[in-house]
Amino acid sequence: MKQKTSVITFLILGISLFLGAVAADEIATLRDGTPIDEQSTPKPIPQVVDGDIKTQRNYPMQPPLIPHDTRGYEINLQVNKCMSCHARRRTEESQAPMISVTHYMNRDGNFLAEVSPRRYFCIQCHVTQTATRDIPENDFQDMDELLEIRAVDGEKE
Repeated sequence: MKQKTSVITFLILGISLFLGAVAADEIATLRDGTPIDEQSTPKPIPQVVDGDIKTQRNYPMQPPLIPHDTRGYEINLQVNKCMSCHARRRTEESQAPMISVTHYMNRDGNFLAEVSPRRYFCIQCHVTQTATRDIPENDFQDMDELLEIRAVDGEKE
């Protein structure tokens, strides 16, 4: 009886190890098939567009892209480097655009004297513009394209 139980236990163990190994090969990882003991070649860091030229937004309410390098900008509870140029009081001196008035509103719609805590950490929404060609495949259509399609569909009817 003990021998039969041992054989069944080893069979179950062997099958589960085999199935685990097969399943591990099918799991998608960030390593893209590179074995764990090897280093993959990292993709180059994209060049930051540093021309201070605004780009067109792709949809309404899209946060503006940052048209300059922000590497090394300190943003924490004590200091926000972005505000040294984009704060209401600093825009004349810096000639940078002032942050939107919505950044001075709390969640109830009341205006505050300082930036709302929920809008304080700029890089949660705004990203630096980069010159990159590796755009992921997607089926995004900007608002103008959608309106054009709607107009064409309306003419067909």
